[in-house]
Amino acid sequence: MALKSSISRLRLQLADLDRQRYQDFPLTLARHPSETGARMMLRVLAFAFHADERLAFGRGISTDEDPDLWLKNLDGTIDSWIELGTPEPDRLKRACGRAERVVLYAYGRRAVPVWWRRHQTALDHLDRLSVLQVDDEAIEALADALQPGMALQCTISEGEALLTWDRGSLTVAPAVLKAAGARG
Repeated sequence: MALKSSISRLRLQLADLDRQRYQDFPLTLARHPSETGARMMLRVLAFAFHADERLAFGRGISTDEDPDLWLKNLDGTIDSWIELGTPEPDRLKRACGRAERVVLYAYGRRAVPVWWRRHQTALDHLDRLSVLQVDDEAIEALADALQPGMALQCTISEGEALLTWDRGSLTVAPAVLKAAGARG
């Protein structure tokens, strides 16, 4: 019998000073049995950095056609395609062909440097792509903090997120490996 996804609910209270967006988002996340808590919380963090009423989570880790998050325009075109991990360059190239902008949140302190060295040349040619590396310890700390129905406050300023909850806080500052439009 196949294992089912577990459902987590949390309230994201966002104060994004960079984009002047102040809003509460009740989030419901389906966590695939093979998804770690850290990866799920990275999806929440990515949501915070790109928060919008139309931003939606993809169908999940087992669906190759969808990104982890995406923002669709009212006409059905894709404004933002957001990926997590270290995907093959072909996937990111296809995403750049479908979306106005593509953002990758890479994680894995050992895997990312190897992946980046191997694929940087191919990825540098993708003008719509931004690649950010997120510290593993930060997303692990977020995963450890997860409680059913938790309230997570997130203040974003100058590309950094200050996350606070009832038992703690931490700052996450993704490192820019590649900015959209920039060539290495």
